[in-house]
Amino acid sequence: MKRSFIVFYLLILLAHPGSPASSGTVEYHDFHISKCLIDYNEPEQALQMSMHIFLDDLEEALRRQGADKLFLCTPKETAGAEQHLAEYLRQHFRLKVNGKERAFSFVGKEISEDLAAVWCYLEVAGVSGLKELEVTNDILMEVYSDQKNVVSINGPGRKQGMLLMQKGSAVRKALF
Repeated sequence: MKRSFIVFYLLILLAHPGSPASSGTVEYHDFHISKCLIDYNEPEQALQMSMHIFLDDLEEALRRQGADKLFLCTPKETAGAEQHLAEYLRQHFRLKVNGKERAFSFVGKEISEDLAAVWCYLEVAGVSGLKELEVTNDILMEVYSDQKNVVSINGPGRKQGMLLMQKGSAVRKALF
């Protein structure tokens, strides 16, 4: 699964006009993509999510909602910044488990190793017998028309799935 995700990610980079990979020049962040891994933890009956979002894009989206200069993941991070982030994620990332809307808990966040993105950690507890997962992920699509959101799923019985969301098709289902 990890290999297929890397191959898919590279294909997006190569196919995106003007991306550093396709143009041969190095331009900072010329593509707009987020990635999310959803793991179904059967023993804990929980969906555990790790979401990778570029910081500059996320801060632009939050600025457009009136939350300016949050300085996420820096020593200057403002009070309430994490609350703004969690609310933004609730507006733009939703789950239906076996046909029922389920709210997630915001567990926390941390800066990525390259300092360009934030990892957000979310969880939905009390999920037994996962058969269908509907994901709505329109994160950053109100800011960038070329935004792509990739969701990889590790479901029950080690079943795996991958979903690609983009403007106009930000809702996808996975069956297990």
